[in-house]
Amino acid sequence: MPPKISLIHSFVLDKETEAPYALPMRRYVMQKVIITVVGKDCVGIMAKVCTYLAEKQINILDISQTIVSGYFNMMMVADRQLDKNHFEETAKELEELGSSIGVVIRMQREEIFNMMHRI
Repeated sequence: MPPKISLIHSFVLDKETEAPYALPMRRYVMQKVIITVVGKDCVGIMAKVCTYLAEKQINILDISQTIVSGYFNMMMVADRQLDKNHFEETAKELEELGSSIGVVIRMQREEIFNMMHRI
């Protein structure tokens, strides 16, 4: 399946008139990833993970979170197109973040996740 492509307009203000105008459209190719977070529930898990993602410019596209018998489970679909790090570096940092808060965090490329779960 080809990557999803969106055309993005950027708007800026004219320096003299301060009127907004659109810059030419550019292609934006999503780099979707699946992020899972599993572990014993405690305060701040979602906040810490979402703060990390925001700092890396990783956009959360969809999120599902539940707590079952005291165990926290979260799955996210995210777009890491604007992340400056290599995939492996971000995945390692997420694993380290998980260790520091007592959960397991995994990040997988969407295409690999889909292939693993195909029937």
